[in-house]
Amino acid sequence: MGQENRTSITEFILLGFSEWPDQQRLLFGLFLVMYLITVVGNLLIILAISSDSHLQSPMYFFLANLSFADICFTSTSIPKMLVNIETQHQTISYVGCITQLYFLLAFGCLDNLLLVAMAYDRYVAICHPLHYASVMSPQHCVLMLSVCWALTNIPALTHSILLAHLDFCTHHVIPHFFCDISPLLKLACSDTHINELMIIILGAIFLIVPLALIVLSYAQITSAILGFSSEGRWKAFSTCGSHLTVVLLFYGSLMGVYLFPSSSYSIQRKNAAALLYMVVTPMMNPFIYSLRNRDMKGALGKLLGNGKTLSSP
Repeated sequence: MGQENRTSITEFILLGFSEWPDQQRLLFGLFLVMYLITVVGNLLIILAISSDSHLQSPMYFFLANLSFADICFTSTSIPKMLVNIETQHQTISYVGCITQLYFLLAFGCLDNLLLVAMAYDRYVAICHPLHYASVMSPQHCVLMLSVCWALTNIPALTHSILLAHLDFCTHHVIPHFFCDISPLLKLACSDTHINELMIIILGAIFLIVPLALIVLSYAQITSAILGFSSEGRWKAFSTCGSHLTVVLLFYGSLMGVYLFPSSSYSIQRKNAAALLYMVVTPMMNPFIYSLRNRDMKGALGKLLGNGKTLSSP
């Protein structure tokens, strides 16, 4: 493309849900309520775990960090979307767009890796209970968390730097409510083959490999559980059920957005599917982890000053 068709882009336009002009107030109220529930719910999980001595275990340590990652992940896009809906000013600066993309990738990847760490914790607890205390010691848990944080920078920095080196055309409309990689690449004038190659490579490393590790962990867990008594089998399944539900919700929504061809998905359905993993999944996590967990309900009850009610079976 000729140099005359290139321009120095200073901002992008996020279309968001502008195709529903008559429903903007309703959408604003709905997304605001969902965002507040997400933040408050995950914050309560963090406070309950940090304040209750009965929850000072590796499983709850990683759950508290997952709740923190969910708050940050949601907060990178939803507040900006709410401002755009309220003001009808749908622009985002070039720097703001790249920055938003970086934090979305970082906290999304952190969510992913923490789910792997939690699956490994359940694997050790059920398949190697005698070695659990030594394998999942506080030092090892902190080391695992540090590795998760360090690894999140690889895809986030790689994609952000590669995008920052692209030239963009006069078209700067993103048919989404946040800055995603694929729509940005479609707006680029320069060659995007390296970007697309890194999407495949890093996607395989940070999405397919973690999912494979989680599946492998639960295959081993299921094999071990089948040898338990009926009472022990039910107890083991109950400790894994919440985590497995979150895994299915997280990966199911991600695959629904990124693995289906664009031609079979309208923009509206893509946006709705993206909301599933960006808003609905983080919002549901506190409920999933607390509703069937007596210790968590007890901790939340004491935190809210109503321990007997919440901790009752």
